[in-house]
Amino acid sequence: MLQPITVRTVKSYQQDDKSDCVNIIQIEDEISATFELLKVLHQYNNLNAWTLLIAPDHVPSKALLDSCSIDTSKLLVIRQKHLVNLEYVLNSALHNGNFAAVITWTDMVNNQLLTSLTLDLNKTNTKLYCFTKYIQTTKIPLTL
Repeated sequence: MLQPITVRTVKSYQQDDKSDCVNIIQIEDEISATFELLKVLHQYNNLNAWTLLIAPDHVPSKALLDSCSIDTSKLLVIRQKHLVNLEYVLNSALHNGNFAAVITWTDMVNNQLLTSLTLDLNKTNTKLYCFTKYIQTTKIPLTL
């Protein structure tokens, strides 16, 4: 059975509580990416759950997070170079119940990876955010 996951291109301030959405946040450059990332992190900062950020080596700096009052004790940052199996990490984080949000950085997660993930976002409260420089608004069929 196929289950469509709606992929929306949004800015972080346009988020809602739909659990069946993969949120694609379009960015123009590293500065806009940093601002959007801070908005998403701030949105989940007060929850009693972890936020997972899969990021390139230079993003984000601890000084920047501290200056923006982001509680880094609730933020787990995995650098892209330390990942062996991105699909496994995403699948585990989205389904273990300890994360409020999972954030991936610019174009590490493509449509093929989203399709291959066996996400059942109706059964999880974890939100998935993918930062990209390209517009991608599509429906991705997933098998259950």
